Amino acid sequence: MLAELVAGAVDDAAARRALVGLAEVEAAALARPAARDVMAVLAPADRIKVIAEVKRASPSRGALAEIADPAALAVSYEAGGASAISVLTEGRRFGGSLDDLVQVRAAVGVPVLRKDFIAEPYQVFEARAADADLVLLIVAALTQPVLHELHALIVELGMTPLVETHSAEEVERALDVGASIVGVNARNLSTFELDRNLFGSLADRIPSGVIRIAESAVKDSADVAHYRAAGADVVLIGEALVTDGDPVARLESFLEAGR
Repeated sequence: MLAELVAGAVDDAAARRALVGLAEVEAAALARPAARDVMAVLAPADRIKVIAEVKRASPSRGALAEIADPAALAVSYEAGGASAISVLTEGRRFGGSLDDLVQVRAAVGVPVLRKDFIAEPYQVFEARAADADLVLLIVAALTQPVLHELHALIVELGMTPLVETHSAEEVERALDVGASIVGVNARNLSTFELDRNLFGSLADRIPSGVIRIAESAVKDSADVAHYRAAGADVVLIGEALVTDGDPVARLESFLEAGR
């Protein structure tokens, strides 16, 4: 499944590149104002912080929410206390687009994450051209040289990489490229099974000074409290928010559980 998702994202990027060349996207990226200071926003505090996600669908669950107005949803997340907004820009299985990211960025003041299957520099330049502040890199999807190249490019463009891991070996690979934010995804991207305890088993391998993010497997406030007790600085939450009729109240309850 992961290989399929990456291949599709690369093919879609190639189609966009045929319309808008690398030089043009690079110029647009370099013309953007400085990205927001993500490290300051997500720094460890006396409560857990939340990255709230704009997510229409997933390969494991299918359609989740229509989200006709991603900007309005992002505004509600910001009002509810989200420290950052994640926007899924993958179109084939998640129903997202770069236009969603552009709309969200124009509507909120908090940092915005481009969440996609990033595998080549063109996608990184696209992210900065769309005014993203963070870019997701999935260790399992990349060789170490490519991970290093993309991580360095994201930093060079003034953005912050969120380096996602699923094992002790992947945490080491993330730290090897200098990751300042390491995510642990409870969802196995090969089988899509969930393991809420994976974060706790890996948290001690992430050194002090590196922001620790727990991703996936958040259904209720107890899950947020569980991640906080295991050492998470931040949780990334999508499905539980987009499927709730009152995302602001749900987000506030998650934040309260993480105090």
